[in-house]
Order: sequence, then structure tokens, then C-alpha cells
Amino acid sequence: MTGKATARAHPIQGLVKYHGMRDEELRLPYHDSISLCTAPTATTTTVEWQPDASEDTYVIGGEEVDGRAAERIDMVVDHVRELAGVDAAVRLESENSFPSNIGFGSSSSGFAAAALALVEAAGLDRSLPEVSTIARRGSSSAARAVTGAYSRLDAGLNDEDCRSHRLDVGVSEDGFDPEEDLRIVAAHVPAYKETEEAHREAAASHMMQARTAHVQDQLVEMTDALRAGEFDRIFETAEHDSLSLTATTMTGPAGWVYWQPETIAVFNAVRELRESGVPVYFSTDTGASVYVNTVADHVDEVESRIAEVGIDTDVWEVGGPARVLDESEALF
Repeated sequence: MTGKATARAHPIQGLVKYHGMRDEELRLPYHDSISLCTAPTATTTTVEWQPDASEDTYVIGGEEVDGRAAERIDMVVDHVRELAGVDAAVRLESENSFPSNIGFGSSSSGFAAAALALVEAAGLDRSLPEVSTIARRGSSSAARAVTGAYSRLDAGLNDEDCRSHRLDVGVSEDGFDPEEDLRIVAAHVPAYKETEEAHREAAASHMMQARTAHVQDQLVEMTDALRAGEFDRIFETAEHDSLSLTATTMTGPAGWVYWQPETIAVFNAVRELRESGVPVYFSTDTGASVYVNTVADHVDEVESRIAEVGIDTDVWEVGGPARVLDESEALF
């Protein structure tokens, strides 16, 4: 093994999202999902196998991790130990360049970076789709953050089937390139959320069966729209999927409503812009923050209008796959 490695991964924006898990330990979803990675937002993680240490240590954002968060990291670490035959404690430190736990996919980039760094430090030779099966044990969304850009996680009952792969993306007849020309105005609405509980709520909703059936059409539509590079089809589908996902979560046993007034204000601003002819759509994952998807030629106008709502914004682009960094970029 090499002993120490550092990796970086970008978080995901769900386009056709999953909710509910067939297997909570292996984090096997009920159906396929599609997302894109956002950049320059990223998680950087350094890991080192330490044979002389007595226990694993996990530090995120300068704070030691324990409880359920540590248990989820254990799932990834222990799986790499098994694959590599490593019998040593590990030191893991991680930093995000963006706010966590407000709906911007920090767990996806976190577990993607951790999985790739652990694999590299253990001296394993694995393709990115293979690494995605390791990252999935921490977060199903992390599988797609491993392969990057526009990726699809296939559902399945084992690692051979349930892994992520990059999707073919085309350029539209009017010249729109989804990988080069997309701009995402990130509308920060700081309301803490708990994704694991949301999965349980959705699975218990009376709408879950309808969503599971409907999402198959969404997956077909999204895949074809990406292949054609058609902005409106891609992000109208993502907007509708966000509403469907949230309806399923909000009709669970706890009636959990995680959108905030600012979230709805952003939705209204987006619809007003669209009615005036601006190409723009909203999307949310599990949280109150909003992705506002537009094109490069209109991003300044869109960001200005969203800022009028009174919340912080950033402009992001499409990010690539997780990657191993040079030793000079290690966190320790």
C-alpha cells in the first residue's frame, strides 16, 4: 500500500433523484438516479493508514466526528480494509469548500473523496465505477460524485449492478453544451436537514409507490434529453422531479416540510424570469437551498434577480470526476 493519499470530489445536484433504500446497510436504492456534479465546490480528503495507532480518527472541518456520522465512514473504511487486506487504523481529515447540511450534496462529495483516497492509500487498482460501489456504502449519491459530470447510478442488489457511470451528453441544434454552457445559481437557504430520515419518511409515504412508477418515465426523458443536449427538456424534467420528490417526503408519517419561505420566494422568482423569456429552472435536493439552472448568457440576470430575494448566491458550473491529488495538497 502507499499508506497516504489525498482526493477531491465535487458534490452532486440531483436531476432524477432517488428516495428510500432497499438496503440501508449497503445503501441500495429502489431505482436508478441521475445527477450532475457542481464545481468549483468540492470536498478534499486526506487519509493515512497508521499501523501503530490504536483506533480510527475522523475529522471534518476541524471537528472530530462521532456517532452516526462516524458509523457511516466506518462502512467505507471497513470495506476498503476487507478489499485490500489492510489491518491498520486510519486517520481521515476532510474539508468542504461550501456549506454542508443545507441541501448542496456535501455527503456525496465527502464519501466520494474518502473512498478514492482510501483506495489509493491502500494500493488498490480500481476503476471509477468500481470505486463508486465503495463510496455508495456511505451515501448512494456519492457513487455519482465519483464518476462526475452527468452520471447515473443503476439500481441493483450487488456491486456488479449498483454502480455509477458517466452518461453520454450531446450538443443541441442551437449549440447548447450541457457540460460547458450550464450555469447554476446556488441560492443558499441555511436550514439544517437530515437526509437519512428523509429516505425513511419517503419510503413510508402513500405516494412512494406512485413515485417509483413515475420515475421510470423521468429517467427515460432525462437520458434522452441529455443525449440531445436540450436545456429546456433537461431542466424542466429536473424541476418536476424535485416537486415529485418533495411531495413524497412531505407525505411521510411525520409530514416533514423542509422548504423555507425563502425557498418558495426563489421558486417564484424563477417562474417570473421564465415567463419573461429567460431560460431558467429551479431544482432542490433534500433541503431548503435551491439550484437555479440557467445558461451562461443569462446567468448575470438570473443571479441579480435571485439576490433580490435577500439570500446569498454563488455561481457554479459542471464538475468532473473525483481525482487523486498531489502530495503537496494533503491536509496533513
